[in-house]
Amino acid sequence: MLLAFFSDIHANRQAFAACLEVARAKGAERFICLGDIVGYGADPEWSVDTIMALVEQGGLAVRGNHDNAVAVSSENMNAEAQAAIEWTRGRLSAAQRRFLAELPMMVPDDDRLYVHSEASSPARWRYVQSTADAARSMIATDAQVTFCGHIHRPTLYSMSVTAKMTSFIPTSHAPIQLLRGRQWLAVAGSVGQPRDGDPAASFVTYETQTREITYCRVPYDIETAAARIRANGLPPWLAERLAIGR
Repeated sequence: MLLAFFSDIHANRQAFAACLEVARAKGAERFICLGDIVGYGADPEWSVDTIMALVEQGGLAVRGNHDNAVAVSSENMNAEAQAAIEWTRGRLSAAQRRFLAELPMMVPDDDRLYVHSEASSPARWRYVQSTADAARSMIATDAQVTFCGHIHRPTLYSMSVTAKMTSFIPTSHAPIQLLRGRQWLAVAGSVGQPRDGDPAASFVTYETQTREITYCRVPYDIETAAARIRANGLPPWLAERLAIGR
């Protein structure tokens, strides 16, 4: 089965719609959201509705820190992120807010684990920024492959049976086979707000039979997404950063 993973959508309708179109064209059969459906962007209602529909069709979703912040006012965020969350909270219906609040922190799926931040303490929202961070997450689970997001930068980590770590930045659209002799952690990057210097939306596909993972980048209508942010009175930097991928 070909799985498609989307993380850190951040209410960017233009980016998410473009990624869904490409994933479906590639033959994706199941869709998994790795959290942060909302926050920053101007289309939270559409984004939540789209994930809800995918879950109803057999997809899976986990809770991100921005999703959590809609229900938990104590979530610690910078001023721009907090302003976007307060605006988002007023836009979502009770059913949409309940959906976000009830999302699980982690979901096991066969030999895989899905989580927004990392597996050792998912509610602390720690970033996987190094091989040490990745090792901490992998040691905390028996899953052979963990898929996560949160940091908005695509990276692939692995750990050998002797705990030797590797990490690298994957080349877009180049399949990588995840060998069974190692444990893997795939950071999916961000659909709606990439921060690796490439403004194109990022998502991942994984073929469960061949164990091939492919990191995909998708150009989208950044100008419209940015204009939507400005038109709704959200902090201007949230619009400006889309064009530079930072």
